[in-house]
Formats: sequence, C-alpha cells, structure tokens
Amino acid sequence: MAKQIFFIAGTDTDAGKTFIASGLLAKAKQAQLSTLGLKPVAAGCSETDQGLRNDDAMKLMTQSTVQLSYEQVNPIALQPAIAPHIAAQRIRKPLSAERIVGLLRGVLMTNKAEFTLIEGAGGYRVPLNPRETLADCIKELRTPVVLVVGMKLGCLNHALLTVEAIKRDGLHIAGWVANQIDPAMSAYDENIETLRAMIPAPCLGVVPHIDNNTAEAAAEYLTLPSMEG
Repeated sequence: MAKQIFFIAGTDTDAGKTFIASGLLAKAKQAQLSTLGLKPVAAGCSETDQGLRNDDAMKLMTQSTVQLSYEQVNPIALQPAIAPHIAAQRIRKPLSAERIVGLLRGVLMTNKAEFTLIEGAGGYRVPLNPRETLADCIKELRTPVVLVVGMKLGCLNHALLTVEAIKRDGLHIAGWVANQIDPAMSAYDENIETLRAMIPAPCLGVVPHIDNNTAEAAAEYLTLPSMEG
C-alpha cells in the first residue's frame, strides 16, 4: 500500500488536534495499517529524567505502531506553554521552516508506516519567526491537510478563515472533523450543517463531547481521509 501522509491543523490551539489525531491513528490501526504520529514542534513540555517531554507527542507515540525515538517524533521540544516562536526566542534557538522541513523529511524518507499524521502546534498559521509560519513547512512538503474544528462559539469564522488560508497556500484539504469542545454550545447542529455546506471537503466525523476522551472513543466517530483529490 502507498504511504498516506497528512497534516493535522486546528482552528485554534484548543481545537483538539491531538485527540482527533490519536483517534485517526487508532482507526488506521483497526484497519490493519501501520501507523506513525509526529509532532515536530511542541511548546508546553515537562522536564523528565529523559529530557523534555510533551503530553501530546507521547499520546501520538502510544497510537503509533512504528516505534521511533522521542526525539524523532518531537525534535523541537520547548518548555513554556506559549507560542513556539516566543518560547524558542527565550532560549536563543530561533525556529525556521527550513530546519523543520529537513527534520521531517529525514523521518519521512525512512518511515515505513502506511498511515502517518504530522500534528501542528496551535492554529494553522502559528508563527515560527517574524517571516515564517508552520504552514510554510506544509507548503514545502505538499502534504494534504485534515482540519480539526473546535466546536464552540466563533468556530465558523475560525474554520472558514483557516480553510481560505489552506486553499490559498495551494494545499489539498483531505477533510475536516467537528470536535465538540464546548458541551453547552448553542445551535450545535445548525453550526455543523453550516460547516458541511461551506467547507469544500468531506466531513470525516462529528465527535461529541465525551468524558472518555481516549483515542478509541474518538475513533468510533471518525472516517479515515483519502490522499486523492
């Protein structure tokens, strides 16, 4: 089977990218595919005996059947839970799209997984430095995008602006997922229908707010994306 590689983008920093990415990896495992989740840039890491570790990256590793070192999964680990470019500036290790693309290509060239997800940090256009954003890395890699829409008040504007940005960058939107992060969101169903009508890509799932927020729980509501289109 040909390799399938997707970038997981979010409408915001709390849209639930890791939850949905983990669910898609679990779904791919259920389909007997080998899997790999990558988190090239992570801010909000904890100090451990093995070095800085990020919870999101660790969750992706749990759902990956192809086992890599932590440093390959999350090569840029930043301790403060703030915008990555600011965290990097504070330790005088500025970020660049060229470096991140190089790190990702090194892993992807040797990666044997049939289904690979690259999870972003924050929203689609999170800055890397004053001139570049993480989206520049995805433009260089030409990776199809799966958009996670955090369902809450204001999500329609966030989602449609993000879709515009992805399309302006010339990238293929492989699909989108509605993730209900606000259990009390008003007009929830109407918002879903608006997104279905206005996003020119398939809806891969509508994930309700669930207390059991495991990858397997999310997988029940998800469909795997396709590279075609």
